[in-house]
Amino acid sequence: MPIYEFSCLSCRHTFDVFGSYQSRAEKQVCPQCESTKTKALFSAFAVTGRSDTAASTGTGMSGGGCGCGGGGCACSN
Repeated sequence: MPIYEFSCLSCRHTFDVFGSYQSRAEKQVCPQCESTKTKALFSAFAVTGRSDTAASTGTGMSGGGCGCGGGGCACSN
C-alpha cells in the first residue's frame, strides 16, 4: 500500500497516511491538532541506481570503486 502525505490547513503540520488510494480522497485527522481540515499533497519520489545510459557511456563509477571516478586522486585502481 502506498504512503500519502497530507497537510493540515489549521496548524500547517504535515503527516503521512499509509493506506489505499481511497484514503487519499478522504479527509484525514491531523495528529497534532486533531483538525479534519486537511488536504493531500503531491509527493515526489526518487529512484536510485544506475541507468542503462550511464552504464553504456561509462559515466558510472570506474576502477576499484573508490568513488573518485578514476580521475587524478590517490585511489589505486
